[in-house]
Amino acid sequence: MNYDAQNRIFRNPSYKRHNSRRQEHLATLDLDVFARTVLELGAGVGDHTTFFLDRGCTVTSVEARADNCDMFAKIMTFVGENGYAAASRSRLIQADVTKLPPELGRYDIVYAYGILYHLSDPEKALQSFASHTEDLLLLETCVSVGDYESPNYVAEVQSHQSQSFQGIGCRPTRRWLFNKLKTLFPFVYVPTTQPVHEDFPVDWTVAPKTEFTRAVFIGSRKPIANSRLLDHLPEKQSYR
Repeated sequence: MNYDAQNRIFRNPSYKRHNSRRQEHLATLDLDVFARTVLELGAGVGDHTTFFLDRGCTVTSVEARADNCDMFAKIMTFVGENGYAAASRSRLIQADVTKLPPELGRYDIVYAYGILYHLSDPEKALQSFASHTEDLLLLETCVSVGDYESPNYVAEVQSHQSQSFQGIGCRPTRRWLFNKLKTLFPFVYVPTTQPVHEDFPVDWTVAPKTEFTRAVFIGSRKPIANSRLLDHLPEKQSYR
């Protein structure tokens, strides 16, 4: 894929707005995301990486597609050479996130925003994510609406740079995800709020209005005393 095509995917206004709303939301959750070690899964071209670098973190980013890795490396090299010293705390590994090498070790934070729904075996993926998590798993993904448990597999366009590397994805229900996470972490939370974007509903009792319906989950090794988090699945959330 040439850079013009990549720019159409990763630099279009809709995509950039979506990223902004997700990271704005994460910043409001009052989580300990400063000066941590971070494993970023499905990094794409690095659109989320600086969120953690700017907070003093050391980030290892994993991305499967060679074209994305090439652009990621070029961006980090460019910003590093132009005075962005935090770029030196970024490391990129080309790998399939469903086959993470054990030698990667454990990280304070595993960041999995926008990747799980592109994977063909979400249960195995969650087990892998958890095995590398020392403290927090931050997970955002597309979900299916309904109070039942199912991973809901779907076909995706394998050739598309932002879709499934295997050609099969999933749209698990919130209930399925929450319960799977509870088998992997002693504490699982859902924010009281959602990112201010139409893909993130705040009323789960009504039919979704968009093609993609998204939610945020947090798995933790220790309890978090935080009024912005719930230890159960709410029927309703808010935007603030």
